[in-house]
Amino acid sequence: MKKSLPARPHLDHLRTQAKQLLRDARAGDAAAIRTFVEHLPAAKAMTPDQVRDAGFRLADAQSAVARKSGFAAWPGLARHVEQLRALEGEWRFVTLEIDGAPMPAPMVGGSRLLIDGDRFRTESPQARYEGVFTIDVDADPARIDMEFVEGPEAGNWSYGIYRLEDDDLLLCLGLTGAPRPDRFATKPGSGHALERLRRASAARPEAVTGGVRTPAAPTAPPPAVDESAFATVDTPLLRRLQGEWLPVTLVSNGVPLAEPMLAFGSRTMIGNETKVVFGGQVMVHAKVRCDQSQTPIAVDYLNIRGGSVTLGIMELRDDLVRFCMAPAGAPRPSEFSADGGSGRTLSEWRRKPPTAG
Repeated sequence: MKKSLPARPHLDHLRTQAKQLLRDARAGDAAAIRTFVEHLPAAKAMTPDQVRDAGFRLADAQSAVARKSGFAAWPGLARHVEQLRALEGEWRFVTLEIDGAPMPAPMVGGSRLLIDGDRFRTESPQARYEGVFTIDVDADPARIDMEFVEGPEAGNWSYGIYRLEDDDLLLCLGLTGAPRPDRFATKPGSGHALERLRRASAARPEAVTGGVRTPAAPTAPPPAVDESAFATVDTPLLRRLQGEWLPVTLVSNGVPLAEPMLAFGSRTMIGNETKVVFGGQVMVHAKVRCDQSQTPIAVDYLNIRGGSVTLGIMELRDDLVRFCMAPAGAPRPSEFSADGGSGRTLSEWRRKPPTAG
């Protein structure tokens, strides 16, 4: 059953809720009696008068509160809430490893995780993420499911495991689309991130709301995409784009990617299929078509996941290539810029040198 608790649950409040539920049921309150009938097995077949006169105790009311909240019993609810409170506070990243590769110290040192109840905010030099999470303290190892509400990963989930020892927190998370890890380790191609954090403060952090969900505005169905238009057509330009490219710069909506992160990015082209990866996470996976009759060269992406088409421009000079891509549904850029508010991504790549030997 899905867990249903206040944003910042507290055992004292839940105990008070159970006591009030018991008093109301004994007084014949219809809503309280209905809670007993719906959530306490012993009361399931009782009439309202029978529930009122049954002599239920506080433990029964606590059981009803726990079951209504999505737990099998009060002890499980208590462990869950106590663990949430133990996770609360400000956490600083000590190390971060993605797909077996350690992230650079400048990026890690400037990042922190703030937790308030079941709300979190992650702040890093690259981005800010807001969301909510749930935990399963009875699993071994304990599990954590994180829903991103605001930020670059909005709408996505990450499934992981964690271990809390006093002021040290170890998290192993599956990046978007990756399965939940079963151990605290990563390796190339795993799609997992291993995070070691140390508590900087146990105080309740300010303004951690979990973000605000923006309801999707009703839109007309996107036009059907003729996938045959993205069939591989061997051209001199496509042949020049083959292979692996390394990032020189990347600016997204006016925000440049921190230089240390560039070392963890790559772009590959095989046939007419391109894939952009940063820190083990696939950012772009699309089929590509180019129109050299336009200046600058027009480039279209057919995104393999979701089937949407994004429009852009490109320029290729020797072993340097740059792209400016519009967000989905936006018109093709007319210049190589990605100012704040444009939603565009501007990137420059250098061909990876051949391996010696």
